[in-house]
Amino acid sequence: MKKSLLCMALVLTALAFISAANSETSTEETVLLANAKANTPLRFEVTVAAGLLEPAQNGRLFVLVSRRAVGEPRLAVGDTGLDAPPLFAKDVNHFSTNSTAVIDETASAFPLKNLSQLEAGDYFIQALFDFNIDVKSINAEGNLYSTVQKAHLDPHQGGTIKLSLTQKVPPEKLPADSESVKFVKLKSPRLSKFHGRDIYLRAGLILPKDFAKDSSRHYPLRVYIGGYGSRYTGAQRMFESAEFKSAWAADDAPRMIVLHLDGDGPYGDCYQVNSDNNGPYGDAITQELIPYIEQKFRGIGAPYARVVDGGSTGGWVSLALQVFYPDFFNGTWSYCPDGVDFRGFQLINIYQDKNAYVNQYGFERPSERDTNGEVRFTIRHECQLENVLGAGDSWAMSGEQWGAWNAVYGPRGADGRPKPLWNPQTGVIDKTVIEHWQKYDLRLVMQANWPQLAPKLKGKLHIWVGDADNYFLNNAVHLLDEFLSKANPAAEAEIFYGAGQGHCWLGLTQRQMMEEMAAAIEIAKPKS
Repeated sequence: MKKSLLCMALVLTALAFISAANSETSTEETVLLANAKANTPLRFEVTVAAGLLEPAQNGRLFVLVSRRAVGEPRLAVGDTGLDAPPLFAKDVNHFSTNSTAVIDETASAFPLKNLSQLEAGDYFIQALFDFNIDVKSINAEGNLYSTVQKAHLDPHQGGTIKLSLTQKVPPEKLPADSESVKFVKLKSPRLSKFHGRDIYLRAGLILPKDFAKDSSRHYPLRVYIGGYGSRYTGAQRMFESAEFKSAWAADDAPRMIVLHLDGDGPYGDCYQVNSDNNGPYGDAITQELIPYIEQKFRGIGAPYARVVDGGSTGGWVSLALQVFYPDFFNGTWSYCPDGVDFRGFQLINIYQDKNAYVNQYGFERPSERDTNGEVRFTIRHECQLENVLGAGDSWAMSGEQWGAWNAVYGPRGADGRPKPLWNPQTGVIDKTVIEHWQKYDLRLVMQANWPQLAPKLKGKLHIWVGDADNYFLNNAVHLLDEFLSKANPAAEAEIFYGAGQGHCWLGLTQRQMMEEMAAAIEIAKPKS
């Protein structure tokens, strides 16, 4: 810190500021008093308004600062890149209305190394306390946050900024149903038993045209999974999208029910499969949610009449559900799937590589590129963000992409948390967890169990990927293709590559996909 010869009082006048339309609260006009003592390091003191945190809770405290005069900084958490709004975080235990928590230079930081690197200037500041253990989003129900305040921050001048958590994220409320779109929240006995508290499955439904006009008709079920963290409420946006709605409403379109699964859970996206950390999501989906939906909304309720599809996260999930429950589904339409072969876990070969952040040549591994090959950010950079978001300064507890993968594929550690595949700071891979990860390497699972799986998966696998996928997911698809193309008995799988195409390329329209699904259902339909 630079020394100053004079003590200085810094008073900031009240500034009015209007949040963006999607902000949940308006910005409060405030006067902030920076600590008048010279040489006092910059810090934030955070307290809780009376009655908002009783009893005391353990959680993760964040201070978010942004140059942007629009919106709330808390809503930008998750942004990557060197120009992402800075955020600072630390674990806080037994936090209540009677305590004060401090964020200073010792706090974990992104994209900076620490608070002292913050560039001097005017910032919009917000604090947030995350203690919701059921939905891994810092803006989850019940979490507390402050109003947005404006102040001039300068680590060289120091000072104390006081913030009060006065707001609470409101309780979840299911969207209103319409004639075509319905929403469901169902308590899961299996997941509740696993976690020792009530856990709910949520879903959105799109009903076929003229569903209400013929109460005797039963329909096939299309299970859809969106990209990372896609919530069940996305069913409404899916229904309203021009391409889908046009295909869905056509008089000659195949009639089926769409079940839109929910992509949030205790450690981020649960990936809809059984795991040591998330619990038996796969069994809950197939044995609780789907039977309930088929019974309540007139599904056919038979394996031949169930298909599954999705992209990115949903691409992996749709393929995994077909592989792990081969007798339950009648085909998967999977596009740009997350790593389906862990020799190509993005650019990491978990079986051979020693470090996730640095490749065998000593260079930083990219995590995202554009379709021209330019690197947007590295795995280390992305995990630095996740280390700030995660309890214990670990990406394994972040609730973001790498943390969610690790929670799904990895074992539970002695501390009760997901055991990280690699060291959060160094990237050194822990080979002791590899055996557990093999259970979710879809190529390996199929190869090891092909004599049993072959007759159940024959002709059911349909996969698309762009050969310039932004996250290098095409590499793993090629590795899977090497196995499936030579498998004996024959897989009769379809795998399509889009030359020069990036993430989420899909080589067919919604109408074409629906027609392929309907054809597969008709072929497998029992003959009367």
